Amino acid sequence: MSSILVTPRSLTEAPHPAVEELRRQGFDIVYSTAGKLPDETELLRLVPEVVGWLAGVEPVSAKVIAAAPALRVISRNGTGVDNLPLADLSQRGIRLCTADGANASGVAELTICLMLTALRHVPFCDAGIKAGEWPRRRGREIKGRQVGIIGCGAVGRQVARLAAALGAHISIHDPLNPEVDVPEDALRRADLATVLGESEIITLHCPAPADGRPLIDQGVLASGRYGAILINTARASLIDETAVIAALDSGELSAYATDVFSEEPPQQLTLARHPRVIATSHIGGFTEESIDRATEIAVKNLIESLKAS
Repeated sequence: MSSILVTPRSLTEAPHPAVEELRRQGFDIVYSTAGKLPDETELLRLVPEVVGWLAGVEPVSAKVIAAAPALRVISRNGTGVDNLPLADLSQRGIRLCTADGANASGVAELTICLMLTALRHVPFCDAGIKAGEWPRRRGREIKGRQVGIIGCGAVGRQVARLAAALGAHISIHDPLNPEVDVPEDALRRADLATVLGESEIITLHCPAPADGRPLIDQGVLASGRYGAILINTARASLIDETAVIAALDSGELSAYATDVFSEEPPQQLTLARHPRVIATSHIGGFTEESIDRATEIAVKNLIESLKAS
């Protein structure tokens, strides 16, 4: 019987009905360790016999792909493919499918949540009350704020709509110049430097630069608005972590709110423990609705691709 590997943490914790559909299609299902991001050693043990792979955000090396001679399709339960060795997949003719837009609502809602949390100092108040204190720090409202959105794919467009509905002024940068369902009087398109330089809140929803360098570095932070809030629910590689910490220390950034880390869970906690950092554990797409949509799309892509190959 042909086997399909399932590795997303949201799907290994408990069987999902859409994944179990694979059994009815005649496939055997192989799960990685429940609720844990599989490492290279585990993947090398699991991949040799699989023809399909429903993959998550776990790093996949060229060595792992080489150890999977029967592999024909990788189907992501999201859109990011930075964790995959794309050249090796192409060379082998392994098809790569993504669940485009499935997580957009969940990630966009978390982004707005992080904006409001940073503006109103929620972690500071929560920690103080739990310590027996009564902390009060003057907050800011999102209405009338300049929100800069870098990347307007499915998530970025949804963030723009939600932020505009709350009364924010939106500036966007996306080389593809997509349509955004925001009233024209609340939307401005600009180059990257302008958006980064004028925004009180900057939120990242774009791929990492092709040259591998971070988008947000010391120079960008120094040229931005003093006291800006930076939100990252996209990719840890978009920021220079050392530069962000320095900007938080100096006040150039008033807060950094992130759902993504270069290592998950992070072992080096300098950034996560910073008093001006709001950290969540890669939960943007971790909603019942997002998981259902992404899983159904990923399974459909797998079945169709395997039948066609």
